[in-house]
Amino acid sequence: MKIKLSRDDLLRSVQIVQNIISTQSTLPILSNLLMDVRGNKAHLTTTDLDLGVSCAVDVRAEEDGAVTIPAKKFSDIIRELPGDEVDIVVKKNNSTHIRSEQAYFKLMGISKDEFPKLPAFENKEFIVIQQAVLKNILEKTVFAISKDETRYILNGILLEVEEGVIGMISTDGRRLALVKKKQDLPQGFKKKAVIPVKTIYELSRNLSIRGEVRIIFSDNQICFEFNGITIISRLIEGDFPDYTQVIPKPVKNKVRVNKKDFLRAIKRVALFTNPDSKAIKVDILKNKMILSKNSPDLGEAKDELDIEYGGNEMSIGFNPVYLLDVLKVLEEEMVSLEVVDPQKPAVIRSGDENIFIVLPMQLV
Repeated sequence: MKIKLSRDDLLRSVQIVQNIISTQSTLPILSNLLMDVRGNKAHLTTTDLDLGVSCAVDVRAEEDGAVTIPAKKFSDIIRELPGDEVDIVVKKNNSTHIRSEQAYFKLMGISKDEFPKLPAFENKEFIVIQQAVLKNILEKTVFAISKDETRYILNGILLEVEEGVIGMISTDGRRLALVKKKQDLPQGFKKKAVIPVKTIYELSRNLSIRGEVRIIFSDNQICFEFNGITIISRLIEGDFPDYTQVIPKPVKNKVRVNKKDFLRAIKRVALFTNPDSKAIKVDILKNKMILSKNSPDLGEAKDELDIEYGGNEMSIGFNPVYLLDVLKVLEEEMVSLEVVDPQKPAVIRSGDENIFIVLPMQLV
């Protein structure tokens, strides 16, 4: 193998694929990236066996070939190279020679035959949507993914595609985020898949606000293709909880409050929370909301907001982080908070079909 290419293009591609490599892997080959040169493209690929990422980069190839090389060390080398162009030559025994201006490195590689093959997705069902749409949905649902490894099915996001609508749902048992978008999709197309959190993070990190993304489905895997990047992931197996059973019906009496004012007030009062006492108190009165936190060791914090509300007065405890996570992803200037009882979930609806649910906490 013998190629020339841009240092910046190569570094960008290496940084895209090396992020998924685990430092704790017991298989040395999983610390390597595969560089496969065919024609005027070099395909860089890494995998942890559950997730695979590949990125294509333009090259001027004198000789095709393939090799696997230590990803972290290769990235460090490319980052420090002095020139704009890089020459890479692979010789016998997979020794990889890297030159840029007067700098020279030799890395010992491993045969491509030992690198795990990523699954092929030919002749599989797929949809195509705008990257900006998928990126926006992910941003509005990723925060509610469960971190409890004993509830494995909740360690990801449920992707639903049905009747021209793409939706994502996440929950950790204490809050829920549901976001749906109408799309121009094939008639009758219907799919469900639970995508692991690590895959979600890689998508969020690499998706752009321009261009399209192709989502390809298979029985237990899913593939995303965009901007020369391919992300292939195993799916979480099992039945995601029936989220429709926990979504309350809309209520007439809603608390209408300015989003920015609400967010800032929560941040201020939350300064007096601690790991042993996370809840803040929210008093909902006629056209007034009072947020407070009393901490015997620190003192007291209190803030007051003007609201629009004509329902029953009540006091509710909330984890402020859960409220902040929702408010940060909302685009509306005014927020409608549905509360009917201090013991029942609070609901924020955004747009036509976006729903965020936060369970209350007991006030001590």
